[in-house]
Amino acid sequence: MGIVIKAEGISKRFLLNHEEKGKYVALRDVVAGKAKKIFSFPFNLGREKVKHTQEEFWALKDINFEINEGDRVGIIGRNGAGKSTLLKVLSRITEPTTGNIKIRGRVASLLEVGTGFHPELSGRENIFLNGAILGMSRAEIKSKFDEIVSFAEVEKFLDTPVKRYSSGMYVRLAFAVAAHLEPEILVVDEVLAVGDAQFQKKCLGKMQDVSVNEGRTVLFVSHNMASLKALCDKGIYLSGGTVKYNGMINQAINEYLSQNSDSLSNSLSDFPLFKNLMIKELSLQKNSFAHTEAISYSIRIQADNTSINNLCLLIFNELNDRIAIIDLRNAFYIGKKVNGILKIEGEIKNFPVVAGTFKIGVFVSNNDESANFFDLIKFDILDSPAEFIKYPVEVRGYLELNNNIKEINFI
Repeated sequence: MGIVIKAEGISKRFLLNHEEKGKYVALRDVVAGKAKKIFSFPFNLGREKVKHTQEEFWALKDINFEINEGDRVGIIGRNGAGKSTLLKVLSRITEPTTGNIKIRGRVASLLEVGTGFHPELSGRENIFLNGAILGMSRAEIKSKFDEIVSFAEVEKFLDTPVKRYSSGMYVRLAFAVAAHLEPEILVVDEVLAVGDAQFQKKCLGKMQDVSVNEGRTVLFVSHNMASLKALCDKGIYLSGGTVKYNGMINQAINEYLSQNSDSLSNSLSDFPLFKNLMIKELSLQKNSFAHTEAISYSIRIQADNTSINNLCLLIFNELNDRIAIIDLRNAFYIGKKVNGILKIEGEIKNFPVVAGTFKIGVFVSNNDESANFFDLIKFDILDSPAEFIKYPVEVRGYLELNNNIKEINFI
């Protein structure tokens, strides 16, 4: 098996623009400024001074690796580690600032909902459009057409413009096209998290099939460590835009979990979600709890004239398996634009899980975007006292059940 992807010294720089206003301007200042302009020179008088500055941000820094034909590579890292930027560079969507990348074979990318789809075209037309973009002939696409439609489960909506599809339908069709049109390299981002659990399982099975049985190369970004373990044999762990580990998937996951757990606390502040949406504060009242103890939480979200359609807290175990969600939609007016800080305080009355470290993330959506945000804060559940040495967690499962034995007799 030969090398299909070789990255040499890949770095990617972005320029961030900042506007710093000279002073706070009240209504009286604006009125006074306009009055001055009538009787004075027409330029600059009464106008607020704005200072423009630029800042360099390196999303990737000197990335080097090789991927062989048939490798199943999981790319691991926290939000903002550079995973999606790396996939965009590999998919030729954006050029690296420095370095070279060599790719042998056709690449099919599924990086976000609706990638490569035209909203005004129907599902049928987009299948042919996407196939043409991938370099497939019309005959090749037709031979796979029925298989794609069956996998995506969109038969009833095949001639409907995809702009009317739900995000789940979008993902199903986009993944089906990318996986069935026989690319040599399949690149999949966390976008599969949008689909339901049954479809995610179906996608993982398909990716395993194209890599193991057909010898194709798969690059998979996910925050779900169990999915990565099931699909991938190798892993690349990114942090701060640099490669911290490149090797076997189990070791990559261990490196990520050990370093990531140490960096989290039971609170965070000023975490950006979307352009006009930010978590000002997300916190628990302490670091550790008994498995039957109530867990109090507080979240403050700053919204700048934007809607909030969905909001929930996500609770994960150390492998990022989702344990539960806390639905917060009844705390605000869904879909209405908000300008200010939304503050929510609540309490998980009972969280009967076995001892271990758990993490809290957020799912949020507005009229334009939706996303999961992982690994924001953490807390520990302490083991309850017992007369016997407890069975290990992998034997016990996740729940700490309260069982009362009514009677024991030897007859």
